Amino acid sequence: MLPPVKLDARLKLFVFLAGLFVTSLIVGDLIGGKLYQKEVAGLVLTISVGMIPFPVVFLLTDLINEFYGARAARYVTLVGFAMALFTIGVLQLAAVVPWAPFAREPGYEGMTPAAFENVFSNSQWMLFASTVAYLVAQLIDIAVFHAVKRRLGGRFLWLRATGSTVISQLIDTCVILFIAFGKTLPLSQIASLIGTSYVFKVTVAVALTPLIYAGHALVERGLGLEPARPADS
Repeated sequence: MLPPVKLDARLKLFVFLAGLFVTSLIVGDLIGGKLYQKEVAGLVLTISVGMIPFPVVFLLTDLINEFYGARAARYVTLVGFAMALFTIGVLQLAAVVPWAPFAREPGYEGMTPAAFENVFSNSQWMLFASTVAYLVAQLIDIAVFHAVKRRLGGRFLWLRATGSTVISQLIDTCVILFIAFGKTLPLSQIASLIGTSYVFKVTVAVALTPLIYAGHALVERGLGLEPARPADS
């Protein structure tokens, strides 16, 4: 008989980070179809509200990379990929389940078939686009992060964190927006979305640098956990 799993601080933190990572990923996918527009200095900027959880995903990716290594980061990435596929499957199943007759009656104030189909059927395509882009970008992010870490050791945390994001998110942004909006928006609008979203992501990545160091210090000093060695990645 196997002994019970020991929930030490390192394992508890990993489960928490992985859970928050997957939740942020799925929530970002589900709300990604909503677009926000704002004029700044004469330029009309359009961005998906799916960017709201991006800072959380960015911080979690780097913390998992730093303290658990590339294999653990790839595992969490694949778990997130599997959960995104599971979400798509549940949405498809929910879409084919028949509606209660009273939900179609005039004056019904709950969720209507039209509203459900408009929101969640569109979300399925956004989920698919995001899932493909996410998997490619995350694997590139992990590879770049650990290539820099192996080269520089434990120095320049900001460089491996921000540098990996700058490269991976360019790919992520292009893939997801072309898949999600390629059939509904003109190329010029998609290009505008790509530019705005990418600039936003890079700006956030740079702005979050102090929080990366704060999170690193909290885990290392507050919880007494050491970063993974480059050789363990």
